[in-house]
Amino acid sequence: MVSHPDLNDDDVQKLDRLRESYRRLQGELGKVIIGQRETIERLAICLFARGHALLMGVPGLAKTLLVSRLAEAVSLQFSRIQFTPDLMPMDITGTDILQEAADGRREFHFVRGPVFANIVLADEINRAPPKTQAAMLEAMQEQKVTVVGKTSRLEPPFFVLATQNPVEQEGTYPLPEAQLDRFMFLIEVDYPSEEEEVMIARTTTGDTLPELNHVLTAAEIIDFQQLVRRVPVPDHIYQFAAKLVRRTRPQGTTAPDWLKPLVSWGAGPRAVQYLILGAKSRAALTGGYMVRLEDIAAVAAPVLTHRVLTTFTAQAEGIDARRIVERLVAEALAEQNG
Repeated sequence: MVSHPDLNDDDVQKLDRLRESYRRLQGELGKVIIGQRETIERLAICLFARGHALLMGVPGLAKTLLVSRLAEAVSLQFSRIQFTPDLMPMDITGTDILQEAADGRREFHFVRGPVFANIVLADEINRAPPKTQAAMLEAMQEQKVTVVGKTSRLEPPFFVLATQNPVEQEGTYPLPEAQLDRFMFLIEVDYPSEEEEVMIARTTTGDTLPELNHVLTAAEIIDFQQLVRRVPVPDHIYQFAAKLVRRTRPQGTTAPDWLKPLVSWGAGPRAVQYLILGAKSRAALTGGYMVRLEDIAAVAAPVLTHRVLTTFTAQAEGIDARRIVERLVAEALAEQNG
């Protein structure tokens, strides 16, 4: 067993169990999901860091299948909400229904909406109007819903995965920057390779799908989420994360000159929190007993890309937020390493 001065023996043993559970989870999802290893890793990082994720990708890349089978493998209740222009907040949170009791009296009873689940897939979240989006995002932030003055808690673990359509499509309501900021990660799901696409055709065109074994329970996930928070972070890592985020802000004194004409608004303080939490979770899952610079670098793109708002100049030159973040990380690492 590896020892670390900032972790007790019990936590070290728990970290080893977490990694073994994560390896088994990867194996179970690999039965039905071909490729997408980076996507699976980032989903797991979000889950154990108690964050939420926004998935971007064209239709047909098995996003819904991945999320539903993830819920199956970790023994959590799964719910899918299809966002449409006519979706109302009560369709998400639930509402009071007038029912007749056994003695003939009529009473209001709260009927829970689909948000009352452990893993919620908010499909095409930007097809719903802003008021409905806000109801979903409030549940994400507060882990509770309020209907007709009555507040109901959402049972942990509570993990929201939202998919978003390209904003240029007709009938979409772009998520405001303040609401995007509530998502820990932006996970971009790409097309599979040719070899993976052949494998997909071979394994999914039969008459059965493999059953998944249960890897984790809700109680174990909550315990591991608490464990991730205890992963040690050296002081220079905190400083590196803060400096990296501050360099995304064109109005700041530390922003590089090349960035200023390309970015109109940078990341806020929540980005620093998510960089640290994401790095803690990644270290816990991938073998570290403390956070390293490579953990920050690995989670920087999914944490920062949707928090960096590019200018018309950047868009005209074909420079997206991901490229800007990647360059910032490369420069920050080079400076840190001397």
